[in-house]
Amino acid sequence: MTSTSLPPSLIPTLPGEYYTDPEVFALEQERIFEAMWFCVARASELARPGQFRTCQVGGESVLVARSRDGGVRAFLNICRHRGARLCTQESGEVRRAFQCPYHAWTYGLDGKLVAAPNLTSMPDVDRGEYGLVGVHVREWLGYVWVCLAEEAPSFEDEVMGAVVERLGDVESIERYGVGELRVGRRITYDVKANWKLIVENFMECYHCATIHPELTEVLPEFADGYAAQYYVGHGAQFGERVRGFTVDGSEGVDRIPGVAEEQDRRYYAITIRPQVFVNLVPDHVIFHRMYPMAADRTVVECDWLYLPHVVEGGTDVERSVELFHRVNQQDFEACERTQPAMSSRAYARGGVLVPSEHHIGAFHDWVGERLRRPAG
Repeated sequence: MTSTSLPPSLIPTLPGEYYTDPEVFALEQERIFEAMWFCVARASELARPGQFRTCQVGGESVLVARSRDGGVRAFLNICRHRGARLCTQESGEVRRAFQCPYHAWTYGLDGKLVAAPNLTSMPDVDRGEYGLVGVHVREWLGYVWVCLAEEAPSFEDEVMGAVVERLGDVESIERYGVGELRVGRRITYDVKANWKLIVENFMECYHCATIHPELTEVLPEFADGYAAQYYVGHGAQFGERVRGFTVDGSEGVDRIPGVAEEQDRRYYAITIRPQVFVNLVPDHVIFHRMYPMAADRTVVECDWLYLPHVVEGGTDVERSVELFHRVNQQDFEACERTQPAMSSRAYARGGVLVPSEHHIGAFHDWVGERLRRPAG
């Protein structure tokens, strides 16, 4: 079946090979993940100078660390001597410098080469030039974002612009004070599915009535199949008898003070391409970061963020965590059921999208456009 033979209500999806072909995934690493702003860590994990985290961005390992001047720096996690992985731990803390475990080349928190065996006998070696390779870095919403491109695209257009596209303005998300919230819970999911399946699932709610009974009890309009992201500025309203965004609809925790009256008792979902989902409710924020690891594997790190006194005072947040944890499990199981079919001859030309999913067609167009861009 071709797109021209489809009834007007339907549009075609990407072909199955886009979800399985290692060559397509390699192209996505180069032209999407390594070319765009990519969210890598919660800034509070890097509170003190010397605290660091490593993460996978496309085909590169990236090291982010708090420097002595209080800023965050980001580098390719590669020693300039013989290419050994500099930091092998996912996170940790050093006192003053990073030392390669292979030949002991040592780099300051600013990335400059500060020491190496016999370095004094090589006065022609420029310590700045042979320092770590830096990458672009920004902090926003209490998270660290990096970009590996030689010339980074506008953060305001690409990242903040995605919020404006969804909510209508940046102020609507800033009212939640996301940067000042604390991580009340973090759950990491290892999903055996292509990253695009996860994005597509998050963007639509055609499936909500089928697999999300708890969510549709709290947000009854989701049972109609229209996701919150379908309308600019729209937030899904809580059910009449629902008291909070919790697994049983019971009262949640203290409301975030900056949330406007028109945002109260509403849920907003935002996709920041290529790998961030933000979920806003009156008393907490749920922040997903995807790390695409292979064509058929994606690691998703999910933070539940609350007011500082809620976390520090030991308030029970289990009912709110449990609601979206179940949603995540239900979604990721659905994506894992779909992934094997991407290799089927039945999906060689792709599937179809119904009217409430047509915005996913725009996502597919975006993917295709990014992959057609010239390298560099």
